[in-house]
Amino acid sequence: MKLTNFSKLIIAVIVLLIIVLSTLLHFSIQIIDALTLEALPDFDIHISIWRILIEPVMGILLFFNRSTYAIEENEFVLYWVLIFFVIYSLIRIFTIKNKQKRKKIIISQLVNLPIVIGLWFTYFVVILFLSRFFPNNTIVNNSTDSILVTTHAHTEFSHDGLISQENLWKWHKYNNFDAFFITDHNNHSKTLDFVNEQRKGMFSIEPLVMCGEEFSGTNHLSLLGLKRKFDTKKYSDERVIDSVRANGGAVLVNHWYDGEHKTLDYYKNLGVDGFEIENSATERSYDRSIYDMVKKYCEGNNLIMNGGLDFHGYGNVCSIWNAMQIPGWHKLDPSEKEEAILNVIKSRDQSKLKVLLYNDRPYYTNDYLFWSPITTFFNYFRTLNFYQVLSWIFWILLIVFIKVKIVSSAVLEERFSSNRIVPLLGVLGALFMLVLGGVYYAKIAELVGTTNDIFVEYSTILFYAGSAFFIYTLMVAYYRIIKNQK
Repeated sequence: MKLTNFSKLIIAVIVLLIIVLSTLLHFSIQIIDALTLEALPDFDIHISIWRILIEPVMGILLFFNRSTYAIEENEFVLYWVLIFFVIYSLIRIFTIKNKQKRKKIIISQLVNLPIVIGLWFTYFVVILFLSRFFPNNTIVNNSTDSILVTTHAHTEFSHDGLISQENLWKWHKYNNFDAFFITDHNNHSKTLDFVNEQRKGMFSIEPLVMCGEEFSGTNHLSLLGLKRKFDTKKYSDERVIDSVRANGGAVLVNHWYDGEHKTLDYYKNLGVDGFEIENSATERSYDRSIYDMVKKYCEGNNLIMNGGLDFHGYGNVCSIWNAMQIPGWHKLDPSEKEEAILNVIKSRDQSKLKVLLYNDRPYYTNDYLFWSPITTFFNYFRTLNFYQVLSWIFWILLIVFIKVKIVSSAVLEERFSSNRIVPLLGVLGALFMLVLGGVYYAKIAELVGTTNDIFVEYSTILFYAGSAFFIYTLMVAYYRIIKNQK
């Protein structure tokens, strides 16, 4: 069977649209300064060859993962999926004149509807929990004396962390960090053990691991440069800050703008060194009036501004870095490196610390999030380079070739019909959720005695959602594939 002229036209239009968006309307991915919004020429982007090879899958997933309001926008993805599903169903229904066939299609699409919703939930789980395993774009540091540092990150020893210490270290290494603080919630004893293991040569010294803690007082504070174990749970804000500073550490206020409890003056008077101006676990582009207020306050009161990666092992892929100016970094020993980082923060010299943001789309607010999946989809194609466009064209042509081969054979067309493929995809999605839930459940026993409760929460959700989805899709697959053959 050959393609009709109309099919050829549709394919040509799609390819042409991709080329036009990626060339004439191209949006260059850049690393920008969060405080000036200017592009920084000393930093570039590396795109993995593995991502390019499977660009139509990985590229879109990662682009949606990096959305400014990722959770909310991916919820609206479901609405658009349902809209297109209904439109597609209506076209199929009203283009068939035979009433009996029309009735079968209506029933079939009604049965498919829960599967479509289940597949969206599977996609959401993949975006949320597995994005760190994807070949996402990474930063390239071409500067002569700047290093990349994280001041805010969590492991499974936080109540809301889903990543081990070792895997957090590997994640920072993959994303080209030179050093990072682990700031688990109200706990730093496990971090000190991990830091000491690195200092003893039990694993590579690069990137450098440093001990911190996220203290939950009137607000969340990053206590950085901790050298000994002490219990902060009963401490007041003032006592914690005084204790950290007395031992040569630094204190930063985390995402103050996310439900602030005390004034900026309150924390300044207690002696904090600065405030997070951006945070990738909250809205990276929060209300700009609040942003301007925090920025102006820090500039007027000699307080430093930093970026909070706030990585928990899930959620957004890496999109924030702190570039600290530390000449001769590679000649320093671990203790000197940590002290140099702390001095940049404690000196409160903003010229020595740049907050870097991954910028791959025009700025937008959350006023019209219903339309964001459409704009995000088109903005994704605007960022593609030549090789990514070639990857798209290759996969489009490959899919068309496979489709023609299937339609050319009555046996293959029956075997690969949507009636069969849709429930099978649902079964695979359900099995994926059950396996992931099982992995999280197995982790619970390893973390007995810790405050971590997120493995219990997510394993339960995945088990119930996966079980219901598995039973439903298996029944549909049985009736459509096995029973129909009898």
